[in-house]
Amino acid sequence: MAPLLAHSPAPATPAGAASRRPISGSVHSWDLSTGVDGPGTRFVTFLAGCPLSCLYCHNPDTMRMRSGTRVAADDMVAEAAKYTAFIRAAGGGATVSGGEPLLQPVFTGELFHRFKHELGLHTALDTSGFLGARANEAMLRDVDLVLLDIKSWDRETYRKVTGRPLEPTLDFARRLADLGKEVHVRFVLVPGLTDAPDNVEGVAAFAGGLGNVSRVDVLPFHKLGASKWEELGMPFALHDTPSPSPEQVAAARARFEAHGLYAV
Repeated sequence: MAPLLAHSPAPATPAGAASRRPISGSVHSWDLSTGVDGPGTRFVTFLAGCPLSCLYCHNPDTMRMRSGTRVAADDMVAEAAKYTAFIRAAGGGATVSGGEPLLQPVFTGELFHRFKHELGLHTALDTSGFLGARANEAMLRDVDLVLLDIKSWDRETYRKVTGRPLEPTLDFARRLADLGKEVHVRFVLVPGLTDAPDNVEGVAAFAGGLGNVSRVDVLPFHKLGASKWEELGMPFALHDTPSPSPEQVAAARARFEAHGLYAV
């Protein structure tokens, strides 16, 4: 999700006398956010780089890994540690988002392990699931919640939206269900693109059948990121697409609720 008050990370500090080479990754920014990146107030690390090219991406500046700054995991953990007392009091945790965190699985896994075991924070992975096979068992043991984007049920629409196939995301969703890992599904409702009743119904039926989905966020399409596309010299294909009406959003939520899911 988009950072509310984005902070650009400082460059990674040298290893100095450390006995091992520090694990580092390409970080776009970090933020403290409430209500959009998992439960409570959270320390959110936004990684750079994404294998998808979603038409409605509101952070196109995170698509390329080279747009980030190389940062050591030590530095990100030290930054998060400044806010742990506040985060715990607010019932929050730490989220790794992007971009796509699983494009950098070693760095992402290191962050989760240290956020959880050193700082004692609830952890959440925000992912499209396309690279779910890169999330090994050790990483998933350190993840308390997965925020999983299922962008369409219709395969042709999914490829149109993302430039990629849907099946890897569904495979990852099934794997998370087998592990009993809590999932929040996210579905962006785009008029004329993802809002067809059969498309919404397909996502709803799939999510409802998994058994581990505790929440569904039906996210109305918006154009708040259009200016970023323009600044990057990239055409924004959905420039003329309207946001869905409250009635359209309510109808989509009702389809998820009909499958026993809590939809907001």
